[in-house]
Amino acid sequence: MTNSETILRAVHINKSFSDPVHVQVLQDINMSVSRGEFVSITGKSGCGKSTLLYILSTLDTDFTGDLFIDCQPMRGLSEKQLAKVRNEKIGFVFQFHYLLNEFSVLENVMLPALKLNLHTEEEIREHALRKLEILGIKSLADKKANKISGGEKQRVAIARALINNPSIIMCDEPTGNLDKTNSLLVFELFKEITENEGLTLMVVTHDQEFANRTHRIIEMEDGKIL
Repeated sequence: MTNSETILRAVHINKSFSDPVHVQVLQDINMSVSRGEFVSITGKSGCGKSTLLYILSTLDTDFTGDLFIDCQPMRGLSEKQLAKVRNEKIGFVFQFHYLLNEFSVLENVMLPALKLNLHTEEEIREHALRKLEILGIKSLADKKANKISGGEKQRVAIARALINNPSIIMCDEPTGNLDKTNSLLVFELFKEITENEGLTLMVVTHDQEFANRTHRIIEMEDGKIL
């Protein structure tokens, strides 16, 4: 299931807002995640789950404490350096898939790899088709993104998250807009990805049934890990 190699570590992370009054959103968060682990973060609305995920994914840098990804400290990196970490090491899947409607399924999946620019366009196309095949939607490659179903869109978003072969995939309510059948399908895909590709998955979710089937649940309340 996992090995002991730590892929992500958060040390004494605190986050607060002071507009107009001081609100402590995260309090002394300490946690680590191993390579190949499938972790869910749960808790009531407003407990700080999504805020934590945005800090762990380096999208939010306004916090105190330390964050390490692949043993590399994130503190003090420039926005350009952080963008490089995100592009190379982190894949994102959100509740809203953020696909570009005017692009085909294949073009949507290729975008992050074209941005990273480590391979030729032809190689990226091959990689993208392979990811679509793994997710069982290769036949949709040439369809426009707005012509496919909600469940299919979320699978395209997962393929896009996988395209740069990241170390860790971070998901914010990935099944929030899906029915039970598609939620189950997404869970099974995530499970396969962690088992077959050795990827780490961190999923913020309200879906307790989904969370109960992951390797580990990190439960939050009032900005703290219980």
